Amino acid sequence: MTNIVLFGPPGAGKGTQATILKDKYDLIHISTGDVFRYNIKNQTELGLSAKSYIDKGQLVPDEVTINMLKAEVEKNPEANGFIFDGFPRTETQADALEEFLESKGTKVHAMIALEVEDNILVERLLERGKTSGRADDADEQVIRNRIKVYYDETAILKNYYQEKDRYFGVNGVGSIDEITERLSIVIDRLMK
Repeated sequence: MTNIVLFGPPGAGKGTQATILKDKYDLIHISTGDVFRYNIKNQTELGLSAKSYIDKGQLVPDEVTINMLKAEVEKNPEANGFIFDGFPRTETQADALEEFLESKGTKVHAMIALEVEDNILVERLLERGKTSGRADDADEQVIRNRIKVYYDETAILKNYYQEKDRYFGVNGVGSIDEITERLSIVIDRLMK
C-alpha cells in the first residue's frame, strides 16, 4: 500500500494531478472538499455536523474532518493506497492520520508538494474562475488571501514531513504531462 499526501497552494494543480495519478497507480483519491460536499449533500451525521460549523463561517473541527477521512479509508479496505488531497492541514490532523494508518499497518509514505510561484497561481485561478463558477476564483484579492492562508497555516506541514524524511517538492509549472512525469518519478521510487 502506498499513501501519498498531495500538497500545494490553491491553483497548484492538485486536483488535476490526483485524477491522473489515481488511475496510473490504482490509488483511491480522497479530496477533503469532495468528502465534505458528499456528506453535506447526503445529510450524513458527519455532514450535518460539518455544515453547522460552515454555516457559521467557522472551520470544521479536526475531529469531524478526521472522522470523515477515516470513513472514506474504511470504505476501501482492498485499496492499493490513497492520495490525500486537502488533508492533513494541521499537525494535529497529520498526527491523527499517522496514528490511524498505523492502526491499519501502513503510513503516509510521502508528502509530495507542487511548488508554484504566487503570480502563476493567481493567473491560473483567475483563468479557472472564468469557467468554474467559483466566486473565490474570480477575485484576485480573495485568491491572494487564500494563498497567504495556505502559507501561514498549512505550509508548516512541510517541516513535519521533512523531519520524517518524507517530503518531496516537485516543480508544478509546465504542461500537465510534464508535471505528471515529475510526480511519477517520485512515486515510482516510493513503490520500489
